[in-house]
Amino acid sequence: MQARTALVGVAGLGYVGLPLARALVDAGYRVLGFDVDEQKVAALQAGRSYIGHVPSHWIEQALHAGRLEATSRMHRLAEPDALLICVPTPLTQTRDPDLSYVEATARDLAAVLRPGQLIVLESTTYPGTTRDVLRPILESSGLRAGLDFFLAYSPEREDPGHPEHTASRIPKVVGGIDPHSLRLAALLYSHVAPEVVPVSSCEVAEAAKILENTYRSVNIALVNELKMLYDRMGIDVWEVIDAARTKPFGFQAFYPGPGWGGHCIPIDPFYLSWLARRYGQATRFIELAGEINTYMPQYVVERTTLALNDRGKPVRNSRICVLGVAYKPDVDDPRESPSFVLMELLLARGAIVSYNDPHVPRLPAMRHHPLPPMESQPLTPTFLAQQDCVLIATDHSAYDYEWIVQHAPLVVDTRNATRRVSTGREKIVRA
Repeated sequence: MQARTALVGVAGLGYVGLPLARALVDAGYRVLGFDVDEQKVAALQAGRSYIGHVPSHWIEQALHAGRLEATSRMHRLAEPDALLICVPTPLTQTRDPDLSYVEATARDLAAVLRPGQLIVLESTTYPGTTRDVLRPILESSGLRAGLDFFLAYSPEREDPGHPEHTASRIPKVVGGIDPHSLRLAALLYSHVAPEVVPVSSCEVAEAAKILENTYRSVNIALVNELKMLYDRMGIDVWEVIDAARTKPFGFQAFYPGPGWGGHCIPIDPFYLSWLARRYGQATRFIELAGEINTYMPQYVVERTTLALNDRGKPVRNSRICVLGVAYKPDVDDPRESPSFVLMELLLARGAIVSYNDPHVPRLPAMRHHPLPPMESQPLTPTFLAQQDCVLIATDHSAYDYEWIVQHAPLVVDTRNATRRVSTGREKIVRA
């Protein structure tokens, strides 16, 4: 670790694992990436990126230098000196934790685990997962954590779309199953992150990640609830937030939207509420925040319905184009995007739904949203004029909102993206 001659494995080459692999290579490590998706592995081995903020030319350079390799052969999990697990941790339909990807990776690893390896779980999960779920599976190999191999937890903090918040620029929280595991994991990350924050246990590190995202979930729910209230009162919530954020202390601005998105905020708080129920504790703030944020797509569709009704049009057979299916601006990440819920609700009401997203050319298959195949439609004056409504769900900077409002008959804006539009404001409805 000290000399950075260790081979580091990254299991899961998605929106967390691939940027982490890049940070490790840039820090001087050799990286062996693992993924069960053969298409991802083939793309990487051919020097092609499938994530917008990891350029293909970097992958080509890393491959050429012998610093990066990708494989789907899980027997090779024995090769890395350290293995970082970055697989998905979604929710089930009943909002219980789904650790099947973590468990499957652990079983593959237990089959080939060798003495001296360091295993670090990075996937977001509830406190106790590393010790109570991952450790027993790994120890089924006959090796013991803290003695024969080392085990730690370090939550990912990837923030797609913000170059200043990459894996190599964010402090890394690390908790070990024992002091030796903590020391090794901290040494590994010390070459990658600007600061390593060691904590007393894996549980503290797991809980810190849950707290970070629950904090955001609760505050987003607050402004979403205020948006609905202030709308009834005829008050512009965006103006209210802009006024409040001038206070230099005691206030952090959060902004309303059509729902919540991304892999963390819509999922992580429910991990904590699920765990709380096991301890006989009610987490009312978390549950209430979840109810409000989950309701927001329904609120947007209701506002859209009223806006169309005011123009003498029912939702059924109305042409509605959703702008943006990525969960946040200027990224190609559609995970848990509220746009999918919006499209489902509109289709259920009989609307003719299309979408445009400069970062997502084809609608990906989503686990919980069985939408029909769609491709991003080009925004032309003719296309916009043919729509009965254009619904802004993600405020990508690539959009010319003045031009969109000029050509569309009705614009429903969930992101305050049209705040600087000077003409045609009578066609804009906030939602």
